[in-house]
Amino acid sequence: MTYRIVHRTTYKYRYPVALGNHVACLTPRTLAHHRCVWSKMNIDPEPSTHSERLDYYGNQLSFFTIQEPHKQLVVEARSQVSLDAERRAIPATSPPWEEVARELPEDRSAATLEAYQFVFESPRIKPAPEFATYAERSFTRRRALVEALLDLTARIHHDFLFDSKATNVRTSTEEVFRKRRGVCQDFAHLQIACLRSLKLAARYVSGYLRTYPPPGRPRLIGADASHAWVSVFCPGSGWLDLDPTNNLVVGDGHVTLGWGRDYGDVSPLRGLILGGRDHTLKVSVDVEPVEE
Repeated sequence: MTYRIVHRTTYKYRYPVALGNHVACLTPRTLAHHRCVWSKMNIDPEPSTHSERLDYYGNQLSFFTIQEPHKQLVVEARSQVSLDAERRAIPATSPPWEEVARELPEDRSAATLEAYQFVFESPRIKPAPEFATYAERSFTRRRALVEALLDLTARIHHDFLFDSKATNVRTSTEEVFRKRRGVCQDFAHLQIACLRSLKLAARYVSGYLRTYPPPGRPRLIGADASHAWVSVFCPGSGWLDLDPTNNLVVGDGHVTLGWGRDYGDVSPLRGLILGGRDHTLKVSVDVEPVEE
């Protein structure tokens, strides 16, 4: 499956911005079964400086500075990604989850050492007893890791309501847990908090989700979604990706931008500005299949 992706972000400021320094994480990753064919970014106003580098996790970041006064910023990222439909198959068998948690701090292999850093708390995700208690209904004694993961993913999907007005990017995981509602970012943070509270390695994945129109309705340009899900480490199988928002094993409708400890590591666009004061934000995402 090949997709052409357009991600357009528009900021409109109440007063002119004199200076803006920005970081974008908008270039899809190239993985074993997930290849970024090409990617480019258009920025208006044109930045005075623009550079790129890989971050600690291997994500492609773009840094740019705008020095001329402006009341609007438009960042449009275009890319084409080719996916293998079989790339993220969940294994039929897996060890008991307790064995996985016990092995993580003891195994000195490169893969497990890399995964172990995702057991600990991060700025936006703090393990806590209430998260462990919620997770333990799925992670019963000696239950296979994959079976427990699928059950927890389904429970979050069932117990929490998708509500785009209930939270914002600063809402804590504890508040989401109390409210029982939020968006994909919140549900990913919640599932990661549950898993880390059981000493399992889980990371936050940022990307895109292809959506489908109702039967008989035309596909709307820009109606797809910037999305987030969870990746969990299983020794012998690697990283397993699950989407708690939709109760799905991540498949060929998901495109990976990057991963980190939580949203703060891979937010699509962030930065600092001088001036502007109030602003409005509009984001449009289009994930279009390409004839092969």
